[in-house]
Amino acid sequence: MDLSYSPEYLAFRDEVRAFCAKHGPSAPKNGGGFNEEGKAWQRLLIEHGYAARTIPKEYGGYGAEPDVLKSRIIAEEFIAAGLPMGLSGQGISMLVPTLLEVGSEEQKQKYIRPTLHGDIIWCQGYSEPGAGSDLASLTTRATEDGDDFIVNGQKIWTSTAAQADMIFCLIRTEPDKPKHEGISYILFSMKTPGIEVRPLVTMTGRAEFNEVFFTDVRVPKSGVVAGRGLGWMVANATLKHERGMLGDPNQAGTRLKAIIELMQTEDVDGSRLMDNPALRDRLLKLQARVHAMEYHGLRLLTASIKGEDPGVARLIVKLMGCEINHQLAAFAIDALGELGMLYNGSPHLRNFGNWQSSYMFDLGLIIGGGTAQIQKNIISERGLGMPREPKLAKA
Repeated sequence: MDLSYSPEYLAFRDEVRAFCAKHGPSAPKNGGGFNEEGKAWQRLLIEHGYAARTIPKEYGGYGAEPDVLKSRIIAEEFIAAGLPMGLSGQGISMLVPTLLEVGSEEQKQKYIRPTLHGDIIWCQGYSEPGAGSDLASLTTRATEDGDDFIVNGQKIWTSTAAQADMIFCLIRTEPDKPKHEGISYILFSMKTPGIEVRPLVTMTGRAEFNEVFFTDVRVPKSGVVAGRGLGWMVANATLKHERGMLGDPNQAGTRLKAIIELMQTEDVDGSRLMDNPALRDRLLKLQARVHAMEYHGLRLLTASIKGEDPGVARLIVKLMGCEINHQLAAFAIDALGELGMLYNGSPHLRNFGNWQSSYMFDLGLIIGGGTAQIQKNIISERGLGMPREPKLAKA
């Protein structure tokens, strides 16, 4: 078996490597974010086909045919160069592929291009105080008024709600139908009167999440995606992409590279961390898991290109990806020893405290986007065909 790259792919790697060498010095630090620097970097990546690579040109993407090896080469070279791979988030990574799958042509034309280019920031209105793991029990509701809905209710754990321009939101529009059939998936502006956002401060010390309250919010019916009462179907399409985003192997690869550099530059009692056999053994085990996730990602890409349902293979991404990211941050903290216990403002803090912050934030991601326990139930029931968890009998 010949596992070497063909001349076509070797030439493509040279092209990507040359881009990284040329533009790397001007790349935004720490990813850039949705500021002008970050958006300029995103436009440059799309122009060269390194972001939004397979999104059609008519919607603002690059328009290339799917190619598993080229996708892997791009990721490898950007990680090796320490460069950000463009903007991500609920809009780009979750809503855009959902609209491509089930959105109307008008919605695709209106939202995909500005979302890809960072001109629209989105948040996701799913969880509620009484509807988290049992999301279909949501009670945020809409009543009809001409061409609009009047929305009342509350969402919680809403990332980027304070910064978002738009929201894709699950709302009960058909109250007389069974709970899974009465939900619609609706797009509307976060600037609409009647929306209140309250920050939720987590153990990182930052407000990564928010509560969102809707009081008589007037929402156009034209924002419904796929059709009224089809929100549960659309929501599951989005959840598929959310789990892929949260378990992105490229993120784990970037983190692994940073840990290897840390172990090569930090020392204890005059010896590099990399020379400690116990730490090196733990690193190798984590490296093997990261590589396994990377190749698993290639497997999923291949299935997607072939139009195949990967089944249980797709279900494990979020579970394993979030756990690996948390374990990588934990290892970095352990490797730093007493320096790993520092937080907020110490002159001896390493990497601006990102390891400590990531450790706590990633612990939350093991819960968010579907808890690890829920993911295991889904894998066992839908992927492995095991019996469903029995429900308690009603008194």
